[in-house]
Amino acid sequence: MIRIAAAVFLSICALDTARPAFAQSGTGKDIASGTGPSAHAFSFAMPHGDPLALKDFKGKAVLIVNTATECGFSGQLSGLQDLHETYADRGLVVLGVPSNDFGGQEPRADGEIAKFCEGKYGATFALTAKTPVRGKAAHPFYRWAADTLGSAARPYWNFHKYLIGPGGRVVAWFPTPAPPTSAGVTRAIEAVLADLPDAPESR
Repeated sequence: MIRIAAAVFLSICALDTARPAFAQSGTGKDIASGTGPSAHAFSFAMPHGDPLALKDFKGKAVLIVNTATECGFSGQLSGLQDLHETYADRGLVVLGVPSNDFGGQEPRADGEIAKFCEGKYGATFALTAKTPVRGKAAHPFYRWAADTLGSAARPYWNFHKYLIGPGGRVVAWFPTPAPPTSAGVTRAIEAVLADLPDAPESR
């Protein structure tokens, strides 16, 4: 069953993953131009129950990625850590959203996920509580993103990536196969960071 699902997923994602899929509106809510609802309207729960409001990252870039420790793409956790170490001091927040929605590939409990990610992949970036990201049970942020950007922009597997700009709009999204440190992802991140107020020069 998992092999069939993976084959379907890969056929859906048969596209040029080196290029970002820029946010487009299919519902009249043009977040690409800054109108309509913003990602800053949403909050995630952290593993110990505290809320994490995306509005707290206003003025920064945020890369939101649904993760799973038993996924074949889990090596991307190392790449996400690389982004965190490279760009955090320039205004990028990497936010992992552990989810068990695809293939049951996040079996660990909230208290175990961060420890496992740090021990195996060196990942120290923020991880939310385990969260549904698809279907009717999906977290409101993910329902909003799918409703606003269109079905092609919703997660079809683990490690789907949304890049949120400083004003809360979705600047770009990347499907699962796009490595976090690929040229397309880093170019999009650097473009957003270059436009932040008081942005330091690239090293």
